[in-house]
Amino acid sequence: MNEPRDLLIEIGTEELPPTALKRLAIAFHDGVINGLLKAQLNHGKTQWYATPRRLAILVQALVVSQQDNAVQRRGPALKAAFGDDGCATPAALGFAKSCGVAVDDLQRLETVKGAWLVHDLIEKGQQTQQLIPNIIATALDQLPIPKRMRWGALQAEFVRPVHWLVLLFGDEVINAELLSVKSGRETRGHRFHHPQHLYLPEPQDYAPLLETKGHVVADFDVRRTAIRAQIQEAANQLKGKAVIDEALLDEVTSMVEWPAAVTGSFEPRFLQVPPEVLVTTMKTHQKYFHLVDTGGKLLPYFITIANIESTNVAVIRAGNEKVVNPRLVDAEFFWNQDRAVTLESRLESLKTVVFQQKLGSLHDKVQRVAKLARCIAKDLGHDEQQAGRAGLLSKCDLMTDMVAEFPSLQGIMGRYYALHDKEQKDIAEALDEQYKPRFAGDALPQTAVGQALAVADKLDTLSGIFAIQQIPSGDKDPFALRRAALGVLRIIIEQKLDLDLKKTLELSAQYAVDQLKNGNASSIAQQCYDFMMERLRAYYLDSGTTADVFESVLVLRPAQPFDFDERIRAVSGFRRLPEAESLSAANKRIANILKKTCYRDLTINDSLLQHEAEKYLAEQLAKITSRVNPLFAKRQYQQALKVLAQLKEPVDQFFDDVMVMTDNEAQKNNRLALLGRLRSLFLQVADLSRLQN
Repeated sequence: MNEPRDLLIEIGTEELPPTALKRLAIAFHDGVINGLLKAQLNHGKTQWYATPRRLAILVQALVVSQQDNAVQRRGPALKAAFGDDGCATPAALGFAKSCGVAVDDLQRLETVKGAWLVHDLIEKGQQTQQLIPNIIATALDQLPIPKRMRWGALQAEFVRPVHWLVLLFGDEVINAELLSVKSGRETRGHRFHHPQHLYLPEPQDYAPLLETKGHVVADFDVRRTAIRAQIQEAANQLKGKAVIDEALLDEVTSMVEWPAAVTGSFEPRFLQVPPEVLVTTMKTHQKYFHLVDTGGKLLPYFITIANIESTNVAVIRAGNEKVVNPRLVDAEFFWNQDRAVTLESRLESLKTVVFQQKLGSLHDKVQRVAKLARCIAKDLGHDEQQAGRAGLLSKCDLMTDMVAEFPSLQGIMGRYYALHDKEQKDIAEALDEQYKPRFAGDALPQTAVGQALAVADKLDTLSGIFAIQQIPSGDKDPFALRRAALGVLRIIIEQKLDLDLKKTLELSAQYAVDQLKNGNASSIAQQCYDFMMERLRAYYLDSGTTADVFESVLVLRPAQPFDFDERIRAVSGFRRLPEAESLSAANKRIANILKKTCYRDLTINDSLLQHEAEKYLAEQLAKITSRVNPLFAKRQYQQALKVLAQLKEPVDQFFDDVMVMTDNEAQKNNRLALLGRLRSLFLQVADLSRLQN
C-alpha cells in the first residue's frame, strides 16, 4: 500500500477561451507540480492535458505520504529553565508541557553560543491524499485569469463554469470539493460523439479511454500535430500548399476535441481583392487556413477544422462557404469604395482623430513625421521629398473603411491605395514599411523612404510621449515605446544607417515642444536616448554580448547606433586576443592613476623621457598612433584594436620598470601625459578598463 501511485486531476468545464487554453493548462500544471515540490512529495514524469472542456494533469509514481522528519524544538536557555535551587522554572515547565513530556525527558543542547533545553521528536509525514486538495486549490488561485466568473448561486469563481472534477490517486478517489464540485472518477467524452460519463479505473487509463471511447484527443500537442497533418493532406488533395500560422494552429487546437479537416472554396472573383484582405478575413473571423499555389499566389480554397466527425461533410462545407461569402462581399465592397477617393484627399479628415490629447490630432502627428522624415532622408543622402510625401500620407489609410474593419491591415492597405493613386512605388512601399518591425524578429523596412519614415514615426511617438512625461513604468507601456525604441535601433544597426540618433532625437523633441508650447527639447532628447540605451542593452545581452563589453562602449555615449555596433563587435573581438587581459588590466591601472590626479595636459616632452622603458613606450605609441588614426577615421575599430594590441609589450615593460608618481614633478607630469595619450587612444573605441578579466 505504500508503493507510489499515479495521480490524475481533471477539471471539466464549459468551453474555455481558446486563446488562453494552452497558457492556463501549463500554468495549472506548473502550479500543481510546484505545490508537490514544496510539500516534498516526490514523483515521476508529469503530463498536462487540455481541450476546450477540460484541464488535466497526470503525475506518475507519486509517493503516498511525506517522509517522517526528525525535528528538534528548542526551548528556554538553561539559565532561564532552572532556578538557583535547581528546580524547573515556569518557562521549563511550560515548554515541557507543550512538547507533551516531563521536564526530565527533555534534552540539553550546548553550543559555543550557550545552552538550551531541547526536545527531539519525529514529525510524522502527512498523507498525500490529505495534501492534494489544498495544493490544487492554491494552483487554481494562482492561474492567470484576468476576470473570474460565478455561475448560478455558487460562490466558486473560475474562468468558466465547472461541471465535473476527477481526483484519482491510484485506484482510489480523493474525496474533496473544489470550485463547488465534488470529486469523482468519471470523466466525460465528446459533447456530441460521446456525451455519457466514462468510468476511469486508474489514472493511466485517462488519455487512451477518452480517445478510444470518448472521441476526445486530450493531449494538446498530439491534437495539434494531427490537425497539422490533416491540413497538409487536405491541401495536397486540392493541389495547393496550406499556409499554417502557428498562432492560429494553437487557437484552432484549443477549439476542438476531435478534429476533422474540411475543405471549402469561395468565388474566384474575390481574388481581385488584395490577398492580405482575404487572408485576414478568413483567419480572423473564420479561423480558416488559406492555400497558395507553387508561386505563392492565393487560391480560392480554405481549410477549416470541425469538432465533429460528420457523416455528411458536404453540409459542413456548405455551411462554412455560406458564412464566409458575406464577409468576402463586404471586403470587396470596402476595397471598391475606398479606391473611389485618393489617400491624399483623406489627409484633412485626420484632424478629427486625436493621437494624444496634448500632442494633438493624427494630422498634427503626420506633419511632424513628414518634417522629421525629410531631415532623416537628407542626412542619409536619400530623396527628402519622397520621405516628406510618405510622411504626409502615412496615416491616411486609417480613415478607410477597410482599415476600420481590419485594423491589422494598416499600412498594407495604404500601400495598395497609394499604388492605385499612382504614387511613386517607394512612397507606397514606405506606407507599409513604416510599421516594421511589427514584432520581435519581424522583417525591417528595405526601401530608403521606408527606413526614414519608420524611424521618424517611432521617434515622434517616443519624444512626444516623453515630452508629456508619460514614461513607461513596470509593465505599463500603452504607446508601445519599448517596441518603438528597439525597432528604431534595429533599423539603424541592422540596415547600417549612418544616422546620428542624438541629433535626430533633438530635432524630434523640438517638434514636440513646438506642439506643446513648452518643454526643454535637449532634456527630452536625453531622456529618450537613455531609455533607448536600456533597450539597446537588452538587445545585445540577448544576442550574447556580455554586460562589461556593452558598458565599455556605452560610457562613451556614441551618437550613432551603427557606430555603437561597430565598437561592440570590435571589443568582443579584442577580448579573444591573447593581449586582451593584460591591456584591459593596464587600462584599469591607467584610469585609476589619472583619476587620482587632476592632470589633463597630454603634451609629451621628449627631453624628459629618461628611462628606456618610457622612451620605448613613447616611440611605439607614436608609431601606433599614425597607423590607427586612419582606421579610426574609417571606423575600422576591429583592425584598430588589433594594432593597439601590439602595445602590450611596451606597456608591460613601462609598468615593470618605471615609477610614474616620482618626486620629480616635471617627470611625473610627463609620464602622466604619456599614459593619458595612451588611454585616449584606446578611448577612440571603448573604455577597456570596464572589461572584466
